[in-house]
Amino acid sequence: MTMAVRSLKVITGSYSIKGLKENNEDSLGALIPLEPGLTNKGITIAIADGMSGCGDGKQASQCCVSGFLNDYYSTPDSWTVKTSGQKVLSATNTWLYSQGIARFSTNKGLVSTLSTLVLKSTTAHFFHIGDSRIYRLRKGNLEQMTRDHRIWVSEESSYLNRAMGIEPRLEVDYKAFPIQVDDLFLLTTDGVHDFINDQVIRKVLNTELSLDEIAQTLVKSASAEGSDDNLTCQLVKVTQLPLAHEDEIIRRYANLPFPPDLNPGMILDGYKIEEEIHASKRTQIYRAFDTKTKKQVILKTPSINYEDNLHYIDHFLHEEWAGKRINHKNVLKILDSDRPKTCIYYVTEYIDGLTLRDWMKENEKHYIREIREIVKQIATGLGAFHRKEMIHQDLKPENIMMTRDGTVKIIDFGSVKIAGISDFFTLEQWDSEEDNVLGTLNYSAPEYHLGQRGTVKSDLYSLAVITYEMINGVLPFGRDMPEKPNKINLAKMQYVPSMHVNPMVPIWIDCALKKGCSINVQTRHENIADFMHDITTPNAQFLQSGEFTPLIERNPVVFWRTVSVILAVANGVLLYFFLLNAP
Repeated sequence: MTMAVRSLKVITGSYSIKGLKENNEDSLGALIPLEPGLTNKGITIAIADGMSGCGDGKQASQCCVSGFLNDYYSTPDSWTVKTSGQKVLSATNTWLYSQGIARFSTNKGLVSTLSTLVLKSTTAHFFHIGDSRIYRLRKGNLEQMTRDHRIWVSEESSYLNRAMGIEPRLEVDYKAFPIQVDDLFLLTTDGVHDFINDQVIRKVLNTELSLDEIAQTLVKSASAEGSDDNLTCQLVKVTQLPLAHEDEIIRRYANLPFPPDLNPGMILDGYKIEEEIHASKRTQIYRAFDTKTKKQVILKTPSINYEDNLHYIDHFLHEEWAGKRINHKNVLKILDSDRPKTCIYYVTEYIDGLTLRDWMKENEKHYIREIREIVKQIATGLGAFHRKEMIHQDLKPENIMMTRDGTVKIIDFGSVKIAGISDFFTLEQWDSEEDNVLGTLNYSAPEYHLGQRGTVKSDLYSLAVITYEMINGVLPFGRDMPEKPNKINLAKMQYVPSMHVNPMVPIWIDCALKKGCSINVQTRHENIADFMHDITTPNAQFLQSGEFTPLIERNPVVFWRTVSVILAVANGVLLYFFLLNAP
């Protein structure tokens, strides 16, 4: 049978028998998604061996295989294969362990080995636990890709030290490596590979037999050598590879032309242009009226300057891809197109409001409580990105909108990094300078300027800088970032305590801001939730840190003004009582 995910094509074969056992407790399977929204998740192949002597080995192995093949495709396609696989396996393991305890009163109630292979784009990913195996035959050479999780007590006695369902906490082997055309992968249970050696396996794999015939030959060879267990083989051979960064939106729209210059009154695919809101050398943004839905929308179009730049086109189309995978009230909503596109653009909701930058200009004096509510909404929106393994990378006041009813929305997906998309790129492509979008200088995390990859801590840095600016009206380092940051001049950047610009800021809030926008990524909060906790709840560590500075040292002018006011009031009171009691 030939299976394909876009341009990735493989052929498969398998064979499984119970052997001398009463029942076959092995399970195997392979799955190819046909739905357009799932095809970029890749091909999945799995094999499992229910542990002999456990409560129900067959159910355990079937649960492992069917659970992975089905649930893997339910994970967000913005997640990496590694994240998706680990989440699914952890959930399956928890179910097996809890059911084993509940039904059989033992942690050996539902136990199985599991070896899975995911072929996505030009990369193979495997997840492995137990003593089933994955082999690879490449150019006639056989290599065992997994290691057995088995402890030998003697030459005749051994036990599994790792398996699905045996412990509440799961430890899984994971590995990813490039694949080539004609790579042949073999998945076996121990009833096969414990009874025939690698020389026999390699000899059979190098024959001209079909994959089903190879599987049968290996099983029969192991049986002839005295196998007393269930015997299962599964094979998958790569016959064609896709382009390294294929993606459904790219395939659908990349060949469309760029839109023409759009002026008020023009109609593009049913969208009547009302005005140009913003234009840069890379994109144009228009407010438009959808003549079909009778609603105002926003159209974002690519700049004609990049019409021949394939990398730019890929990047622009990925903006739409990323935005459509987030549905959150604090994130700009990208609208599905219900009509054929005649050129490259995408449509978003229209937000009736103003940017955070404009709000800051109109509200120079505001309470910290009000600021924290705004920051909380920004953080919640960022959380929607991070749960999908996306990093915004260009968080700044201009990319945050506030509606008339006070709802905060993160906009602009132009710099978003998508972990799942990295599975389609080679390491060189992903790390290329052209693809390394750094965001806006004063709000961009320092690690970007040092050539490092961004993490959730990079978005945290941007959020902390914005919070500091909202509270104090200035940037946290007292000046703009250097135009060409490096280790030397970044080391010279000194955080300006809030007390120097706004003495009314509590010391514990300032400590939280300082930690959040630390130049050193290692000393920042671990995540945005920790940062939000520290700016809403006094952290005892900050209060005991010894960073408190008396007001006379923080701001002598304010100190002496305060002293003068107190003395003036005191003198007034004394004078009043003197006059009151005078004869």
